[in-house]
Amino acid sequence: MTIFQAIVIAIVEGITEFLPVSSTGHMMITQELLGMEINDFVKAFTVNIQFGAILSVIVLYWKKFFQSFDFYLKLFVAFIPAAILGFLASDFIDSMLENVVVVAVMLLLGGIILVFVDNWFNKVETKETVSYPSAFKIGLYQCIAMIPGVSRSAATIIGGMTQKLDRKTAAEFSFFLAVPTMAAASGYKLLKLLMQSDGSSILSENLMILLIGNVVAFIVALLAIKTFIGILTKYGFKYFGYYRIVVGLVILIMVALGYELAII
Repeated sequence: MTIFQAIVIAIVEGITEFLPVSSTGHMMITQELLGMEINDFVKAFTVNIQFGAILSVIVLYWKKFFQSFDFYLKLFVAFIPAAILGFLASDFIDSMLENVVVVAVMLLLGGIILVFVDNWFNKVETKETVSYPSAFKIGLYQCIAMIPGVSRSAATIIGGMTQKLDRKTAAEFSFFLAVPTMAAASGYKLLKLLMQSDGSSILSENLMILLIGNVVAFIVALLAIKTFIGILTKYGFKYFGYYRIVVGLVILIMVALGYELAII
């Protein structure tokens, strides 16, 4: 992986990780356009730069993270379902990650849902606080995002709206829940790399690229989160839905034309 490729991938990650558009689908298209060879470090890189994105959430909402112990308990409650399912069904989840068509179809279906989701919750009386039962139910929605192409943020934000949270509150809780979820995924991926016989040398040889990727992902994610909250509050989800439909169709067309897309 070159520094240029690392920066491009980090930009894509920073923009798409917190938007309801599926970072997985965008990574697939980006790697193909860059002509990247997918090796163990590339796989670890694309997961580990989530640390940079995590930091952006903590920086933007640092007051929330020092608000109360109750805040952390709710995040833990919401995190439990995905942690359990990820542990019990890791092999099945990995098998789905190899299916590009699944990603494209989920992008399409998710896009259609986002086009109409605002109308479904338009007349619901909303609230600005998350209860423990609501946190757990949002965590169940996060499990749906283990299907590649669903989008973790889309699943958890819609999950929050089913609990009568307003769009802004649901989106922010989705950001907060990303911290333990993405930290666990990043740490696990890094540990798997280090456990390989040549893992330490691979990491040491590419440490600068990894650092650059995290810095870029951090900066871009800062801008993406602020922009997303503004768009979501003013316009809702429909434009993200249209965009997902287009990306899903692009992936299906690329597959039909013979491009060998690999999920990273």
